[in-house]
Amino acid sequence: MKKVVIIEDEAIAAQRLSKMLSEENSDLQVVQVLQTVEDTVECFQTNPTPDLVFMDIHLADGLAFRIFDKITIDCPIIFTTAYDQYALQAFQVNSIDYLLKPINREDLQRALCKFGKIEGKAPVAENSQLSALMEMFNRQTRQYQSYFLIPVKDKLVPLAIAEVAYFYLEDKVSRAFTFDGRTVVVGKPLDVIVEQLDPHLFFRANRQYVVAHKAIESISMWFGGKLNLSLSVKVPERILISKARVPEFKEWFTA
Repeated sequence: MKKVVIIEDEAIAAQRLSKMLSEENSDLQVVQVLQTVEDTVECFQTNPTPDLVFMDIHLADGLAFRIFDKITIDCPIIFTTAYDQYALQAFQVNSIDYLLKPINREDLQRALCKFGKIEGKAPVAENSQLSALMEMFNRQTRQYQSYFLIPVKDKLVPLAIAEVAYFYLEDKVSRAFTFDGRTVVVGKPLDVIVEQLDPHLFFRANRQYVVAHKAIESISMWFGGKLNLSLSVKVPERILISKARVPEFKEWFTA
């Protein structure tokens, strides 16, 4: 009988997974359900290592990757998460696999099949690999700006990011142009502004312009393999995407 530990802070999700495991493989026995990083560390320090671990990435007291700062888990791990498949290609290596929530039976069967093939001979995740995954998820869960505070005389006036069609650089000054036609001096370098914007919502077209996805009305081919962006608001000049960045732009726009 193979011992399984489930690390999951949602009781219903843990119960459902436990039930699915018993239905899929009678040789698997769930011996422990843990809800936090702290509980997991304590459990693994005082109990034998199981044969398999199912680990939710987001636990009640933080990212599950913190567990590996304190202990080593010398068995295969199957991560569970609500993140999309594109962001999770890194999990398909060595003993690490993943299941997208809500977990379906076909994906669980795939993961268990992989476990059966690697059991007893697969290397566990290296610290460098886990560190890279933690870095990726820290970026994924980062909180981006919803507002900028714009200094106007002796006041700070809030500017909602959702109101901005594009940011641009003019005479070395960063400005925002809103959907209702206002031009606002932001007072930050454009490089700094980009770092504070959600990259799913804004794209840096070139050195001068950062455009909002919802502001793009049409896209046309331009000379030399470039793209010309037409926005739903007025712009002082053409906004061009260089040929080298066309694939990156297309991936961003269609994501």
